[in-house]
Amino acid sequence: MTVTGPDFIALQVRDVEGAARFYEDHLGLRRAPQSPPGAVVFTTEPVPFAVREPLPGVDLDAVERPGTGVALWFRTDDAQALHDRLADAGVPIAKGIGDSPFGKTFTFIGPEGYAITAHG
Repeated sequence: MTVTGPDFIALQVRDVEGAARFYEDHLGLRRAPQSPPGAVVFTTEPVPFAVREPLPGVDLDAVERPGTGVALWFRTDDAQALHDRLADAGVPIAKGIGDSPFGKTFTFIGPEGYAITAHG
């Protein structure tokens, strides 16, 4: 048996359509032609990304911030431009832009409180 790495990433959200619009409008992600019920899948590469309804037994209201302990990074061709666009749109920036071994990075707060780092 061999595990080759992550193959799919999904964030559980209360408002699937609202979260999907955020990722489309602010990050430019495009919806896949088909998504399962209760989810929106995007055509990200190399790993598909989605927002979905919470799984049974998951109470997003019971956690301080969804995703605590998980680092989710998106690659971009221009981290500074994305940072500026998100900041201008009023999206909360948790950590300002700076240099890292992965290029320019910053962290923003996406829908429902997920902290997401962008780099490029």
